[in-house]
Amino acid sequence: MELSVIIPCYNEAENLDSFLPKILEFGTRNNFEIILVNDGSTDGTRSIIEKNLNKGKNLKIINHKLNKGYGGAIKSAIEAADSKYCITIDADGQHNFVDVLKLYNKIIDNDADMIIGSRKGQKDSTLLRRTGKMLIRVVARTMMKISVYDINSGMKIYRTELAKRYLNLCPDGMAYSDIIALVFINNRHLVLEEPIEINPRERGKSTIGIHTAFETFMEILNIITLFSPMKIFLTVSILLFLTGVGWGIRFLIKGLGVSIGSSMLIIISILVFLLGLIAEQLASIRRNIK
Repeated sequence: MELSVIIPCYNEAENLDSFLPKILEFGTRNNFEIILVNDGSTDGTRSIIEKNLNKGKNLKIINHKLNKGYGGAIKSAIEAADSKYCITIDADGQHNFVDVLKLYNKIIDNDADMIIGSRKGQKDSTLLRRTGKMLIRVVARTMMKISVYDINSGMKIYRTELAKRYLNLCPDGMAYSDIIALVFINNRHLVLEEPIEINPRERGKSTIGIHTAFETFMEILNIITLFSPMKIFLTVSILLFLTGVGWGIRFLIKGLGVSIGSSMLIIISILVFLLGLIAEQLASIRRNIK
């Protein structure tokens, strides 16, 4: 099969009753594999999935006994996929099936490795989410060379073989969407974007909040440290050095000699720089291991 449609489900019983028959019919009509992951739901999601088992072919069901997280659910599905490509969509009905076909055709036409469904220009439901996503994009773009805009889009299609290769680098939480894109980009795979439309959530409540933004921020720092550690170490080193010099100049101007605090900051900045060189060498060795 050419495409697996991966749908992580956690407490989406309110949406699955109407969404599930549609996606199963869509998969049957296009001969796509549908992989549903019930990620330890406690609201009847599993019973709704089982009720619709006979409404589509090429269907795989994965049940997690406990909730592993958004990324953990997708990783289980990718490991079980037998297709050339995988695409992830949400179980709340926000993604359109026509966009699945659009991204599928684009990845074939461009011989790309990943196509991101871009929501650029579409507003989020709350100011908090817009602000969080903007900060995440700013941090990622500052620290890494990124050619795409919407790295945290939940709709992405990519080569299954490559995704399986990088699963160990991706987190189990909501940060999965950002990290899988950054991993593909930093490994010099062809990553493109294609505009998609997002429908408003009709039922249920999103689990994305401040904790999700903080988790994503930390995971981005981790992946930057893995691929380009010097960017973080050098930034910290320069800040420490400039602070130390600025602190010491005040004492020198007043004729008070060399400040101990200033000297310590400058020495620490040098040590951080040297640690960055070591980290960069380790990262280089890791990148060259096949």
